[in-house]
Amino acid sequence: MSSEEQPPRHLERRWATRYSFRAELEIEWGSAVLRGKTRDISSNGMFIESSDTLWVGAGFTARLALDRPVQMDCSVKRVEPGRGMAVSVTVSGDQHQQRYQDLIASLNRPQT
Repeated sequence: MSSEEQPPRHLERRWATRYSFRAELEIEWGSAVLRGKTRDISSNGMFIESSDTLWVGAGFTARLALDRPVQMDCSVKRVEPGRGMAVSVTVSGDQHQQRYQDLIASLNRPQT
């Protein structure tokens, strides 16, 4: 097999559009509260910049520090040592779901 015929080593698994978005957040993991910042966000995940990363598969609750905070359940999908972690996001509760959807919609609108 020539190098031209080899499949790509890293397949893109994301299906949701990512948006550059910076916000503080708190990570509740057991009795610990860690702090981080978002780098980008999508309808089903985000990248969290933090020196305190968890391992792939770890689950935690995060609170996005907005004017009206959004609480979500996260699962670590990928870790970049020294940078942070990519997580999937599940938002429960009608108020939090609506706030999260409103946030994504606002990032999707063209800037005027």
